[in-house]
Formats: sequence, structure tokens, C-alpha cells
Amino acid sequence: MSFRARLFAAFLLAAALPLGLLAFGVRREMTRRLAADDDRRVAAVVAQVRADLAGRGAAVAERLAALRARLEDDNRLRLAVTGDAAERRYLLDWAGDAMRLTGLSVLRLQDSAGRILSSGHFRNEYDQVAPIPAALAPAAAAGVLLRVRGLERPVLVLARSDSTRIAGRALALTGGVPLDSAGLAGSGESADLAVALRLPDDSAADSPDSGAVAAALPLAFVDLAAEPPRTGTARLVVSRAPGVAAALRRSVDAWALAALALSGAAAVAAAAWLAARVSRPVRDLAAKTVALDLDRLDADFATDRSDELGNLSRVLGEMTDRIRQSTVRLREAERRAAFGDVARQVNHDVKNGLTPIRHVLRHLAQVARDDPAALAAVFAERKATLEASVEYLETLARNYARLSPRLDASASDLNEVVRRVAQDAGPAAPVELVLADGLPRTHADAVVLRRIVENLAANALEALDGRPGGRVTLATEPAGGPAQPAVRLVVTDTGRGMSRDELARAFDDFHTTKPGGTGLGLSIVRRLVQDLGGTLRVETEPGAGSRFSVELPGAPHEPRSA
Repeated sequence: MSFRARLFAAFLLAAALPLGLLAFGVRREMTRRLAADDDRRVAAVVAQVRADLAGRGAAVAERLAALRARLEDDNRLRLAVTGDAAERRYLLDWAGDAMRLTGLSVLRLQDSAGRILSSGHFRNEYDQVAPIPAALAPAAAAGVLLRVRGLERPVLVLARSDSTRIAGRALALTGGVPLDSAGLAGSGESADLAVALRLPDDSAADSPDSGAVAAALPLAFVDLAAEPPRTGTARLVVSRAPGVAAALRRSVDAWALAALALSGAAAVAAAAWLAARVSRPVRDLAAKTVALDLDRLDADFATDRSDELGNLSRVLGEMTDRIRQSTVRLREAERRAAFGDVARQVNHDVKNGLTPIRHVLRHLAQVARDDPAALAAVFAERKATLEASVEYLETLARNYARLSPRLDASASDLNEVVRRVAQDAGPAAPVELVLADGLPRTHADAVVLRRIVENLAANALEALDGRPGGRVTLATEPAGGPAQPAVRLVVTDTGRGMSRDELARAFDDFHTTKPGGTGLGLSIVRRLVQDLGGTLRVETEPGAGSRFSVELPGAPHEPRSA
């Protein structure tokens, strides 16, 4: 046999056999990995749905427990339950007010005979008798899917119940939050998996267009809107889009067969002249391959060759494409990590906005416990704090929605912001105000100014670390001159102070020495002060406290604050 014949046979065998094995191995590995990945994604979606149900059920149970505690201390409700006609209207309105307060969509108060004493979602149910399903026992883990009559149409909620005794009468609280397919739309992990709620009488459960059912979670269902009421089992169905994996397998088979056919034809044609021309394209491919790295994936492996070298070039091109896609995914992961850092900052700012609300609620709870008659007056007094905190959170939400918020350059009253922050800290906070009269207004966004004061005040209060007699002083004073007016905010605490090393890292992002701290407070202050064109100075000593001084440009030709 001649060398050309041997070369032809060897080339044909070397080209066809590895490609066939590669195609077989790729298809087999792809099928295995697709199946494993599909099972993993389905299991993740099922776990997420279970966790979502458990979380919603626990949230409903917590709200009902809070209502039960309030109900047991409600003297007006006690009088209404015992038959006091003067409090009948209060009893009728109780469930609606409590429902709005707790964020529930359904709320009923019933006696042991099932008679409805108050209904928040359908006020006209008063005095009707409705069964209290055994499935709504407080021990139910994730709750029960409950359908009840509403004002215009039935309402479907994930419900729990609680019970108590008032004036010797056993009372049951039933409440719930919405649960439907739209609410579960975000539980799917990918585009080919979907989560849907199927009721016992839902004909769409067997529809051929709903996709292959990958998993189904049973959920107890009680229909109190039907006559007579009935029970059953609803399902949370995880379905898979039909034909996605099969189409991918067919595509791989077609490409594998095409590659095999092409390589066989190329081997027959190229065997005659392979020896003379094989070295040059090999060198070219080697040069292109050596030039590849993660920062440079633009090498062009396109070729019109139909032999094994052409196949190799195409394989290298496909490999480069996969590496390029992997690089894109890696950069996406880095982008997500960066967004995670932003999320921590958002969390920090939101916690600052929620702290005054928490103080007010604790104060109201204390007044309700110790002096209920003064509750309305105290609420009226603290209402402004609640409204200001909510407005602050709403403004934060609008600013973060734009990611790069536009600063409002209108003049702001620093004294008013400091008073508001001190009031939000609560009457028990050891905060002292020393505010200068006739302070010029500062040219700053009001929300940004409040974030600066709140972060510095919160940092100072935390620095006290519960020390007896510790104080935080918030002081304002004019700075600059008539030509360039400025204002100065000084926050002083008698806390533990900082060492030189601690001060060197105090303004680094995510550096904190406090358990549960985010490490963002002082870094946020520094950035915001710089954005406003101001300066920030710190004086501190271990054991002697810290003094933060912020100087901001004033707003010329603006009236001065009182």
C-alpha cells in the first residue's frame, strides 16, 4: 500500500472516529447535564415556593398574634362583645381598622358558634354564621388557601387563625394575605419554568398548553364563598415549557451529523495534498490560539477549509465563543456583586428611616399600656414624626429608583433637620441640642442633609455603648463670612472614642467594629458631604469620645432660620 493510501486511510480514520466519539460524548454528557440541571432547577423552585408559603403563613400568624394581644387589652371591644349597644359600631369597624393596620386582605372575628362579630373585608357579614374550618387550626404550618365572599367578588387568600377568650367568651381570629398565580410569578428560576396556582375546580390544570408538570405542591383549600362551603386540595404546579430540551438535542444531533459528514468528505479530498499543506495552517492556528486570553477573545477562526484542520478551526472558534460567553457571565456576576454593595447601602439608609418609626410605635405601645386615655393625644403629637419618616423613605425610594439621584439644590434649614432627627430619636435618647439663632440656610438637598445628620447622630449614639451618663450633642453654628456664608454641624459624643488605626479605617466602605453593623454610615456621610461641596473633620481620643464637624456652603440671599 502506498504512502498516499496509508495517509488517506489514517486521515479518514483519525478524522471520523474522534469526531463521532466527540459527538456521542457531547450528546450523552449534554443529556445528563440537562437532566441534572433541570432536576436541580425544579428542586430549587419547589424549595423557594415552600419557603415563600412558610414565610407568608408565618407572617400572617405573627400579625394575628399581634392583633390577639391588642384585642385582649381592648376594653371597648370587651364591652362590645358583652353586649354593650353603645360600642356596637366600634365592634363593626374593628376588623376593618385592624386589617388596614396589619396589611391583611381578609380578617374576621367570630365567636365559638361561628357567628361573625366583625369582618374587615366584607362588613355586611356581621352577625352571619360561617363555619370555622378545622384546617385553619393555629398549628397549620404554611396556612390554608381560603376563598371568602368579598364586597364585589370572592377573595382568595393564604389564611391562618388564632383564638382567645374575652369576657369568658371564646373568639376566633381568621386572617390572610393574597395568594394567586400573579403573586407566584417571580418564583420560577428560568424562562422555561413557571409556577401556577391550580384550584380543585380549575380546568386549566389539565390544559395541553400548560406545559409538562415538573412538580406539584398540595395546599389545603377551603371555599367559604360556595353554597354549601366545601373543602379540597389546591396545587402549586411547577410546569416546564414543552419541547425545549428535545429541540436542543435534535439540534446537537443535526450539527454532529453535519460535522461528521463534512469531515468525511473533507478527508477524502484532502488526503492527496495533506502532506504538503498541513504545516502552514497548523502554524496559523497555533499563532491565533497563543494570542487568546480573557481580555482578548476577538480572534477569528473562520475558515473555508473542509478538512480536519477546518474542523479544528471551527471547534476553536466555538470554544472561543463559549469562553466569551463565560466571560460575559463572569462580568455579570461581578456586576451583581456590585449591586449587592449598593443593596447594603440601601438597607443602611432604610434602617435609618425605620428607626424613628420604631421609636414612635414603642412610645405608642407604652402609652397604650400605661395610659390608654392619652393615646390619641400622643399619637397626634408623634404623627408628624411618622409622616416625616415615611416621606423620607419615599424620597429615598425615588432617588434610588433613578440610581443616580438628582440633588435638589433648594435652600434647606439645618436647624429644622437637626430638630427633626433629635425628635425621631425618641424622648429616651440622650440627645442635647445647641442650635445657633439666625443660622443661614444651606444650599443642599433636604434628604441628603437629613441622611448626613441621621448617620452622624446614629453613629454617636452607638458609640455611647450604654455608658451611664453618656450624652450626644448636636450643635449648629454659622461659618464663613458675608461673602461666602456657610454653616457648621458639630456632633459630639462622650463614648469610647477611636484609636489612630480605627480612625484611619473609619470611612472605608463596609468597615465596622459593631456587631451587625454595615460599615456604611461614615462612608456615606463623607461621600454626601463631598457631593455638597463641604468638608468633614474628626477629633477623637480613646475613652474621651469623638467630635465630628461638617461645614457646608450656605445659600446666599436666603432668610435665616430661627
